[in-house]
Amino acid sequence: MYETRRPDPRPALPGFESRKRVWDAQHDRYAVKISPGGYYVTNNDEMLVTVLGSCVAACIRDTKIGVGGMNHFMLPVGKDRRDDVASDGNRYGNYAMENLINSLLKQGATRGNLEVKIFGGARILNSGTDIGGSNLEFVRRYLTDEKLSIVAEDTAGTNPRKVLYFPASGRARVRRVRSVRAHVEATEKRYLDDIQNKPVAGEIELFS
Repeated sequence: MYETRRPDPRPALPGFESRKRVWDAQHDRYAVKISPGGYYVTNNDEMLVTVLGSCVAACIRDTKIGVGGMNHFMLPVGKDRRDDVASDGNRYGNYAMENLINSLLKQGATRGNLEVKIFGGARILNSGTDIGGSNLEFVRRYLTDEKLSIVAEDTAGTNPRKVLYFPASGRARVRRVRSVRAHVEATEKRYLDDIQNKPVAGEIELFS
């Protein structure tokens, strides 16, 4: 059996050059991991990967030109205005959604061609507040206000999800990962404490 030669990655879009891209031999393409508070846009045939508990990820693409991306936000609304890719503001849905859509439009996407899929929003944390439900309520209201329709979703429930998204085709694969529920719960609690007590420095991965 001959091993397929790994191609050199195509250039990333402006503003996303620093994001780490790793060759995924199983899917025969480069993959980018989207951590809480992150988003990524590409016009390459790449795979975007994230793990969600109560967080929500929106996967949006232009069906005509194939440019698409994914975000991953922890809470619905934040007050501090920041627009750059690495901004801590992207941990909030209002900034994560606006920045993702604006980045797509800058790459030539047209609102009328945008296809939206949403994932996550599980009830993971054992607290009186259903953060996942609040995130889902926010993203649905936001998309309605923006006159964008959700064509597919896998949301709510009580288990984390691993999401693989292929912006070039719009295909998405979702797997429930019950085995890491306790770890995701602990990580989300720590992440919420960070949001409440100090700015988030860098990106936090739910698990490797």
